[in-house]
Amino acid sequence: MPAAADHLASVRQRMLHALVRRRAASWLLPLLPVAALAIANNNVSTPVTPSVLAALAAAAALWAAIDFTIWRKRIEDKLPSWLNAAVPELEDSSAMLAAAPDTPLGELQRNRLLARIGGALTDERLGNIAKQKSRFNAIPLALAIVAAAGAWAYAAAHGAPHSTPQGHGPAVQAGAVAGISLRTEPPAYTGVQPSEGGARDLQVPQHSKVRWCAINADAAIELGDGQTLQTPAGKCAEWTAIDSAFWRNRRNPSQRYTIRVTPDLPPQVTIAAPNESVSVLKPEAQSAQISVNVSDDYAITRATLHMTLARGSGENIRFTDKETPLPASPDPRKRSWNKQWLLKELGMEPGDELYFFVRASDNAPAPHIAQSPTYTLRLPGPPGEAQESTALPSLAKPENLRSQRQIIIDTEQLVADMPRLGAAAVRSRSEAIAGDQAKLRLRYGQFLGEESSLFGGDEHDDGHAHGGAAETKGPGGFGTGNIAAEYGHTHDQEGNATIFDPATKEVLRRALRAMWDAEKQLRAIVPKAALPPEYKALGAIKELQQAERVYLHRTAFVPPAIKEEKRMTGEMTGAASYRRAQAAADEFMPGDVRDLVQALGGDGALPALWSKAAREAVARLPDDEQRLAAQAAVQDVADGCQPCRAKLRAWLRATIAQAPVLLQARPQAQTRFGLALQGKGAQ
Repeated sequence: MPAAADHLASVRQRMLHALVRRRAASWLLPLLPVAALAIANNNVSTPVTPSVLAALAAAAALWAAIDFTIWRKRIEDKLPSWLNAAVPELEDSSAMLAAAPDTPLGELQRNRLLARIGGALTDERLGNIAKQKSRFNAIPLALAIVAAAGAWAYAAAHGAPHSTPQGHGPAVQAGAVAGISLRTEPPAYTGVQPSEGGARDLQVPQHSKVRWCAINADAAIELGDGQTLQTPAGKCAEWTAIDSAFWRNRRNPSQRYTIRVTPDLPPQVTIAAPNESVSVLKPEAQSAQISVNVSDDYAITRATLHMTLARGSGENIRFTDKETPLPASPDPRKRSWNKQWLLKELGMEPGDELYFFVRASDNAPAPHIAQSPTYTLRLPGPPGEAQESTALPSLAKPENLRSQRQIIIDTEQLVADMPRLGAAAVRSRSEAIAGDQAKLRLRYGQFLGEESSLFGGDEHDDGHAHGGAAETKGPGGFGTGNIAAEYGHTHDQEGNATIFDPATKEVLRRALRAMWDAEKQLRAIVPKAALPPEYKALGAIKELQQAERVYLHRTAFVPPAIKEEKRMTGEMTGAASYRRAQAAADEFMPGDVRDLVQALGGDGALPALWSKAAREAVARLPDDEQRLAAQAAVQDVADGCQPCRAKLRAWLRATIAQAPVLLQARPQAQTRFGLALQGKGAQ
């Protein structure tokens, strides 16, 4: 039995070798995309890190090891059945090679197999069995190609632009011919890698350092803003990119290269939910959704949600502030937060308002701070007549003053009772309701500066003569009230006597107009026609309730404290005069630019220092592309290009500010003929 077992083990080993030779191609082919990626990384400078290459190679090797283990286990389990199917000489008795038979007939059969096995199980036949059982699998190769391509694309999208190493690529070779080597160093906080190469167009972050190095001979770098950087052979000149510009080597003035500067923008803050600046929640609401998105060019260092809860009404409003940081995300350039806040978590109760905004800052050395508009969540309180005049909290409503809702109820009751009442009773009740409407109208009218004697006995005397006082006749028939209104001090002016904003005033005016229309219909004994304006007035009053609270950021100026050694000294040195100097007339075109524009219209000589004036003028152009084109026109004219004068002249005219329309007084010449024509002849 041991001899038979040892012989079957040798057959298994030979079968495993045949399968390894068959599967070797499937194991090695997935390494080809990884090798190609490594070669491309060295020759073309694709920024694929060695760790990515090692991970891809390890994945291919791991798959080969797993596949080898699976096939070895399969050979141990299924080798006898494979031999019986492929080798007829074994007479379906290959299992006898693994164990000694118990019967003499079985022992005879095993001896016959051992005599035949040497000629039946050749390496060629085992290879055919391996070829039949193991077929080529292209899936690992396809997965390897996809993984390598994905690594290449990801590295190209997130790698540093223009990162060709020195000594490789056509850019460096062109730079060596021209004698210029160009290197850029973006600010560290941007995360953009430095780049080096030959003369070429660049796209760099703002405040990047651009360095020109002369390789073979001296060079002079001319920038579009008029600067000239002298670069001796073997030396470098450095320039900080603030605005987009173009440059050229004086040895090759016809070839210009552009350096476009990407400014570092402030973070972008977006409030996705709620959609409106003022959101009124349902009275039965239990939660409110707040969705915030913040993004930046490079990284966000801080983003917070500021919430202010307002509770109360009138002068009893209390504010509670809360600040919550927005959670960070895997991408440092973005932060998003979408949360369904429970009203209990926010501390909101019926009648409360929540004001919130988002403030974010980036990772720049001088951080850019962005803030969203203020949004309002309003949870309505329980309805009630006592809140009808809460939009005007500074005065208390007298007990005998009926509300607009009560006036509507009285009018509807009168309309229902009219068929059963006489004309006198209808007139009496209609005029009574009209009187209540007039009192309420005058009451609300006081908040627009209207004076009234609604509540008799109230004296309005504060030491000043007011324009609303009743006019009285003095001795000689002079009207003392008119004199006070014309020459006195009136501090209650209609439309400006309250602290309400214009929108609230307009709603109040609409309510007063509706009340006046209702009053007219009631005094005309047409109560049914008075109901529509009464309801209109009630709706306007409800709008006034919503305007009770207005949230404003605190922007008061807090002056610095005066130093102790300067207090009470009377020293006025360095103090600014309280008199405001009269501003000079605006100059919409400097004189040197005006002279230059006129000179560019001809072929004569240009004024002295014209290039300095032209560059200062075109620097005011807001668009980068326009400014670069104008600077190129300045340089072309300086090189002696006559046709380029018209182009520069057009750019200079584009820098002129639009002059406002000046109004001039019409002359008033008093002549005898003119007076006679107007019928104002000499008396």
